[in-house]
Amino acid sequence: MTMSLIASIIWLIVSLALILIGANALTDGSSAIAKRMGISDLIIGLTVVAFGTSTPELVISIVAAADGNPSIAVGNIVGSNILNILLIIGLTALVRPIFIKKSIMTNEIPMLILSSVILLVLGYSAALDGIATPTVTRVNGIFLLIFFLLFMRYTFASAKSAPQSGEKDPAEADGQRLGKFSTLKSVAFVIGGLAALIWGGDKFVDSASTLARHIGMSEATIGLTIVAIGTSLPELATSIVAAVKGQSALAVGNVIGSNIFNVLLILGTASVVAPLPFAGVSLVDLWTLVGASVLFLVFGWFFRTRCITRAEGAVMLACYLAYTAWLLIK
Repeated sequence: MTMSLIASIIWLIVSLALILIGANALTDGSSAIAKRMGISDLIIGLTVVAFGTSTPELVISIVAAADGNPSIAVGNIVGSNILNILLIIGLTALVRPIFIKKSIMTNEIPMLILSSVILLVLGYSAALDGIATPTVTRVNGIFLLIFFLLFMRYTFASAKSAPQSGEKDPAEADGQRLGKFSTLKSVAFVIGGLAALIWGGDKFVDSASTLARHIGMSEATIGLTIVAIGTSLPELATSIVAAVKGQSALAVGNVIGSNIFNVLLILGTASVVAPLPFAGVSLVDLWTLVGASVLFLVFGWFFRTRCITRAEGAVMLACYLAYTAWLLIK
């Protein structure tokens, strides 16, 4: 193993740590500022916190797009979404069976499937438009961002009209903790978090590209595996902790929200920065994502109504391991 390869691996780990620390600091600082402005925990949770867990994917995809590495940008989004469903839901169900509300089954999961189908249609844009390589254009990106705004409006309306359960919202205690931050500390967290995200994102893309060249792996495969796993750590940690605490709705909502954010907000924003060709991301990858989304719905509705059992979680985990093995062999 050459020194340059070792350096790339070290920088990959260090920059990923910076991204995760920066995302956490930015989320805490922004939430504290919002709390001081009198914004409710509900709005903070639906905007700042939800955005915060998707920040690693957003930063890496935008930096990759700006640096001319579209394979990492698109691979990161597709790989993260596949991982979120098969690996995170699978592991979470193994920890504790996931019971899913009927409203999530009838509203949110179909929207998850729709976001996966949108990616698949974009993957067929070469055949539809008669071009050499399927590409997410700036116009596509603008439409994705418009759909994202509509999705957020629907989310706010649904959250406000939902009946309140007697259960204490886990965001409430966190909001009280963040409300104790001083203004100076909150601003320092925001600035420091942004700095760590930007610098860490730049170094992460550089080291991932260098690593791909060293080991003969395509940038798309790096994006679908290493980058996807790294940027999905916040969602993985959140879902496992939620499962242990018996908050299965939080675990499921975390994955669904992240996947929809990834397609509509992150892919939309990155493609507005620079058009993103699907170089190296195959139709097999996109069909795997659609299949994983449908499998989520099927396991939720059938076999045991509105519950992902441990056995089903094991099947989802096995599917992810098989897909990853196929990527590495390919």
